[in-house]
Amino acid sequence: MSRSGVIKAAGGVVWRPRTDGVEVLVVHRDRYDDWTLPKGKLDKGEKHKQAALREVREETGVKCELGPKLTRITYSTPLGDKAVKWWAMQPVGDSDELGPDDPGEISAVEWLPFEAAWERVTYRADRDVLAAFAQRVLGYQRA
Repeated sequence: MSRSGVIKAAGGVVWRPRTDGVEVLVVHRDRYDDWTLPKGKLDKGEKHKQAALREVREETGVKCELGPKLTRITYSTPLGDKAVKWWAMQPVGDSDELGPDDPGEISAVEWLPFEAAWERVTYRADRDVLAAFAQRVLGYQRA
């Protein structure tokens, strides 16, 4: 947590092109029974970009390269406000081998077409991130 009391986190919209559009990675957490985008808290001394790449790899098993910064979302949690910086990311190498480092935290990882990911994610904040991705990377407005 930062001195301001805000929990700092980072994450990524991991995507890959397909002949009929793009696919996006989503993760399921049994603890919360939710579908969300991969993200997590910064380690001490870690920069946001480093944390985003690390968290995505830990939660999905996919090594990525950073694309453009998408947005910053802040929301309330039982532990305090959380501020998450988001980047678009693309896999480096094979992206078909999915699986979290800690299966106790993430129970499933799935590639979904963009619109299916939009429908699957549990939180409005994730849809806001996907809307920023659609505008910044895909070049269209998604409300």
